[in-house]
Amino acid sequence: MSEAPPRPQLAVGAVVVDDDALLLIRRATEPAAGRWSLPGGRVEWGESMAHALVRELLEETGIECVVGELIGWVERMGEDHHFVIFDFAATPLSFDDPVAGDDALEVRWVPLEEVDQLDLVPGLGEFLAENGVIPTL
Repeated sequence: MSEAPPRPQLAVGAVVVDDDALLLIRRATEPAAGRWSLPGGRVEWGESMAHALVRELLEETGIECVVGELIGWVERMGEDHHFVIFDFAATPLSFDDPVAGDDALEVRWVPLEEVDQLDLVPGLGEFLAENGVIPTL
């Protein structure tokens, strides 16, 4: 019996804005290891997108949240990956300092006007600007 071909993977991202700053993580794993991204990750089998977002944000930053509206979606493809990522607004339930965990090398609040100065994962700056999260690039 032949192995099924790979399929796109469903993922979520958290757009957490507080006090004119965006919560970002620096990725520890490929794709785009070392670059800045929204906290998030894959949706597991039997898990809702909202539950996945809450879980991923807690694992990567130590922050609990309430999931808000869908901001938008993107598709990221490379030789070894194909993700369909749904990015949701998220409201933090506490304002403790974030702590990098799981797949994050670093986590920090970045002033909105400085986000585009970071080494972001491909397409993130444009996505955030197009959806009104950061000033137009």
